[in-house]
Amino acid sequence: MTEKSVRWQKRILNMTPRDYLLLEANNQQLEASPPDVAVLPWGAVESHNYHLPYGTDVLEATSLAERSAEAATAEGAQVIVLPTVPFGNDEQQLDQACAISITTTTAYAILRDVVRSLTTQGIDRLILVNGHGGNQFKPLIRDLQGEFDILIVLADFFNMAKDEFNAIFENPGDHADEFETSVMLHLHPELVQLEHARPGETIPFKVDGIMQEGVWTPRPWSSSHPDTGCGDPRLATAEKGKAYCDAVVAALSRLMVGLAKAEKGTLPYQ
Repeated sequence: MTEKSVRWQKRILNMTPRDYLLLEANNQQLEASPPDVAVLPWGAVESHNYHLPYGTDVLEATSLAERSAEAATAEGAQVIVLPTVPFGNDEQQLDQACAISITTTTAYAILRDVVRSLTTQGIDRLILVNGHGGNQFKPLIRDLQGEFDILIVLADFFNMAKDEFNAIFENPGDHADEFETSVMLHLHPELVQLEHARPGETIPFKVDGIMQEGVWTPRPWSSSHPDTGCGDPRLATAEKGKAYCDAVVAALSRLMVGLAKAEKGTLPYQ
């Protein structure tokens, strides 16, 4: 048996189920420490240029939710991270091999059933950690908070820690770019093949006026972004990814601790 195998066996033997991850926690742990806050990571499955995996959004949302929950648990918060929802709205990417898209009505049905289950068990605080820009949860949250006795907080991780984001990244785009590639180089470097990355160029709309501020329509993705990326990833580094992830984890864990300590009848419940 090699030294590496021995170290790996010792690591496995010393592992215990983490009580803040529902996929690992057992009934004894959850009965002893019932969660106050549930966390639901939500991603998407789609092409990310030629150097990042299809599951990039899933992996990012999952890792950041788990790391933040670990930090919040260390501060005494009773948090549970639910299994990640892997599919998002990718209607404009359906010409890509194996891209899976769910409609907004499907997302609503999934989220409603999660909320219905949690509130039945007395869990009245939920954080959505979103890893995909095409997932739009705000109208869904408004409807569900009107129907159920629950506080739902949306955390789009890619829009958090803006000061740090602007200080760290030199030329970000919005998909498989310097930012997202840096995050993956930090979280899952074994899955990044940067040597295959393409420029992430954007072909602009021909219709005059569509790109002005306040005007929006979905991009026909493969026509707008021929290599499926948006933004040049070549400036990406693991160090940049770590700096940003550390900022997001600090912000997310602070949110988890705050919600865990909050009581009904106090802000933001009013």
